[in-house]
Order: sequence, then structure tokens, then C-alpha cells
Amino acid sequence: MTLTTETIAAVATPPGRGGIGIVRVSGPLAGTIARAILSRVPRPRYAEHRPFLDAEGRAIDDGIALFFPAPHSFTGEDVLELHGHGGPVVMDMLLQRTIELGARPAQPGEFSQRAFLNDKIDLAQAEAIADLINSASQEAARSATRSLQGAFSEHIHTLVEQLTQLRMYVEAAIDFPEEEIDFLSDGRVTEWLKAAMEKLAEVQASARHGTLLRDGMNVVIAGSPNAGKSSLLNVLAQRDAAIVTDTPGTTRDPLREHLSIDGMPLNVVDTAGLRDDPDPIEAKGIERAWKVIAHADRVLLVIDDQTGANSAVRAIAQRLPPQLPVTYVFNKIDITGTAPGIQEGRPQRVCISAKTGAGMEDLCRHLTDSVNFHTTGEGGFIARRRHLTALALAAEYLERGRRQLEENNAGELLAQDLFHAQKALGLITGEVTPDNLLGRIFSEFCIGK
Repeated sequence: MTLTTETIAAVATPPGRGGIGIVRVSGPLAGTIARAILSRVPRPRYAEHRPFLDAEGRAIDDGIALFFPAPHSFTGEDVLELHGHGGPVVMDMLLQRTIELGARPAQPGEFSQRAFLNDKIDLAQAEAIADLINSASQEAARSATRSLQGAFSEHIHTLVEQLTQLRMYVEAAIDFPEEEIDFLSDGRVTEWLKAAMEKLAEVQASARHGTLLRDGMNVVIAGSPNAGKSSLLNVLAQRDAAIVTDTPGTTRDPLREHLSIDGMPLNVVDTAGLRDDPDPIEAKGIERAWKVIAHADRVLLVIDDQTGANSAVRAIAQRLPPQLPVTYVFNKIDITGTAPGIQEGRPQRVCISAKTGAGMEDLCRHLTDSVNFHTTGEGGFIARRRHLTALALAAEYLERGRRQLEENNAGELLAQDLFHAQKALGLITGEVTPDNLLGRIFSEFCIGK
């Protein structure tokens, strides 16, 4: 990915009609385009009310113009914004005028891409822009804003600096073995490595929370026919999302609902009743149900409290993926008289009545507690699954380095694992850190004194 000298333009507001529409231009021709459309380049960072002119000098529209000269702009390039009336025809005419003057249509996300390439934002911040736009809850929006402001990146930079300091110390021990102090055995390396691993674990926990805010928890409602799966979905969604009848096999295709519990997004899927010997159409629904279950974060196995965990339920439970978290939801306690709430034991059990709503608060609390979800306060940030993968990879390298140090006193192998951990963290922000450790050692360490 390289910088380009092309000038790009696009309508920056959503398609359709509205009171205001914005055409954004970025690149070296932004000033030239401003002179042609506005008759002059606006004063930097001041809003000017101007007519927007076509090639014959006729007014296309009348609105506000803003000019941001490089490098003090979002993209780091010259940027022109034309704020006009938000009609699709007007916006298209204005966009076509910028293209006539040398700009080309921008690709999706290209303004943010240029901001990244010009070091105005890092990769995590660039992703946070999209996450802020697509936020499904207030908590997700606040966390995305904090990521955009650099909260997540700051944690990563702190970790990288810790690992850099540790590598400097370890490589000092390797490169200067004649020193009287055994750097690898004095306890400082172990202490610093432990601190870095603890910091990484904290960031991982926050990132998991941030990923939940962004992607939501994938919950699949499964069980035998007529156990009350669709009724449970309706109670969670607080509307009649699914058809509920006494006839077994009503639900065929997976039915999806996006909802929120105490700020935690949930992607809930109601599935066909799982049983043997279904009719051909129902069998296809059951096949799709098992495919959905395979990608779940948690399964709510709904059980009719009147029959309990019978052989049919046990057969379903045995077929579930071994590592998949499962909650047994005993429904219809309004008939059996069982007390609502969470029961201790394994697997986890919650007793509810989808008909009366008894025990539903306990079930919702169980879902948030199962992933340790809580309101983030001011320190939370948004994260993506790729960030979790990079953090897990860094943690794996640090653990391997710890074993190399403790079991073999192998400084060279520890330094190599620290290097790979740094690279893994660099995947999050998109940075490539030059390996200038030798200069850092001579400038910050008093060696051979």
C-alpha cells in the first residue's frame, strides 16, 4: 500500500434526500478545484458561504465551503469540503464538477486509508471510524470513540515499549557476556517479563469486552420441539418475532434477532426443534440448525420442565460441540411450580417461564455474567476479532519466552520470542518498528563502565 498523488472526491453524506449534503475532496488538486468552483480558495479552517459554480459560471448550489491545507487535515493532504443542499441530483452535479476538474471518484474507505498512510491515524483508529459509524448501542459508540481517540493504541504502544526495554536488557546480556553482572539471572528480566504478561492479560480482557460490544454475542436457542424456544425468543426480543403454536416443527429456517441486554449486543437465533425422524422439509431445517449451532458463542438448550432432561435432550446434548458453552434453560415452570432462577451445578441451569416472564432477569444476568460483561466506564475501547488473534499470538510468544528463560536460561531464544511478540502487537496498529536496539543500548545503558 503506497501513497498516491491522485486527487479523490466523494459524497460524504448518506444517499437520499436531506437538508445538508457534503462533497469531500482530498489531494493536491483540492486548491485548484476550490478556485474553479468557488472563484477562490477559502481561508484555511474558516467556513465561507459561497455559490458553487459549474464550468459556465452558473450556480449549481449555494452553501458552505471549508478548506484544510496539508498537513493539518484528516487525510494529511489538502482537503476541500462543500456543504450544500442534500438532494441526490445536486450532490451528483457537484461531484461530477470535481471530477471534470481532475479528481477521481474515491474508493470505499479511501479517505481513512490516506489518513493512515499519512500517519494521521494508526490502523486501530482507522477501524474505529467504521465501528463508530456502525455502533449498535450507546456503549459501543462510546468505546469506538475512545478507540478513535487512541485509547486502544495507547495500550499497545505501552506494551511494545515494555517489550522493547526488556529486549534491550536481554540483548545486553547476550552481546556483553564479559560483564560481571549476570543480567539473565539477577531477577530483573523475570520481573519485567511478568509485568509485561500481566499488562497483556489486562489488554486481552478489555479487548474481549470490546469485541463483544462490536460483534455481539452469538446465542443459539436449541432444543426439542415444543420446548418453548420460539416463546423464549419472543420474550428476549420483547415482540412477536416468532410464530408460536402447539404444533411441533413450526420453526423451520433459523430466525435471527439482534437485541441488547444491559448494553451487551446479542445475536439470537431460534432454530428448528431437534428430533429424530422428521419430515423431509423439517429435516432441512434441523440440518441448518446444527450448522448455526457450530458457530455459536453459547447455546441455550431449552427443556420442557414437565419432562426434564429426558433421553431426547441427552441425545441433543451429546451431539453439541464439546467446547461450546451450554446453558440448560428449564421452561414452563408456571406449570410445574419450580422456583425461578439460577441453579448451581454443571451444566449451568436457569429455570424460567417464557409465558409469565418468571426467571427472565436471572437468565439475562446469567448471559452477561457468562462473558464477564460490564459497563466499561471511561477506560473501555472497541476491538475486533483480529485484534484478539494478534494479542493471543503475542501472549503465546511471551509464554514460550518465559519457559525458555526459566528452563534453559536461553537469552537468545527469549529475545527472539520478544521480537515476535512485538511484531504480533504491531499487526494491531499497522506499525513496523525498526530494529534499532543496538543504538538504544548504547544511548540508554552504561555498559563497560
